[in-house]
Amino acid sequence: MTVKRSCLVAGLLIVALAWLLLALGDTTSFSIHMIVHMAVVAAAAPFMAYGMAGGSLDFVSRSRVLTPVTASMLELVTVWGWHLPAAREWAETSMLARVLEQACFLAAGLILWLACLGGTDPERDSKRLGGVLGLLFTSMHMTLLGALLALSPRPLYGAGEVTCFGIVLSAGQDQQIGAVIMLMVGAAVYLAGGVALLGRTLREPESHPLGDR
Repeated sequence: MTVKRSCLVAGLLIVALAWLLLALGDTTSFSIHMIVHMAVVAAAAPFMAYGMAGGSLDFVSRSRVLTPVTASMLELVTVWGWHLPAAREWAETSMLARVLEQACFLAAGLILWLACLGGTDPERDSKRLGGVLGLLFTSMHMTLLGALLALSPRPLYGAGEVTCFGIVLSAGQDQQIGAVIMLMVGAAVYLAGGVALLGRTLREPESHPLGDR
């Protein structure tokens, strides 16, 4: 099995395990929701994107619309939209909404990582700087959302107690833990991806469009 195929399989396995946790856990727990969310967009999506990049499954590289910047904007709308209190309440109480929510997270995450990592080698080189901007922008908006949720003076999602891995938490504690998970995992992974792409760009100046002038 090739490295790319192994990465694709690993990504699919992470998605399956994350969604199994969501199915078996307390659907009202924001902490569990955030663990699943981060597993999908910050772990499974980059593995899957690396496995799909440059191949027949790389649907993003064939699109003129889905650039790293537009993909990062799509990620922003998806993440912030599904974390509005009304959307969270719908996802907590409706199986259909949870399925739609998770499908949106996976699609948005996969599109972003493919836009930044996908394409053939020449295409990858030409859009590497755009990938840096896309990943760093995503890290920034996830940091902002995580900070807003962590510092909120009152819980935005629910008012009662929830159970997370057998531990009973108040709504405020649950929201703060979920926000910290977003800050520690989501923001950090996208920042690391952006910095890695930037480092590669600086090491290979000839691949930058300005390097030919």
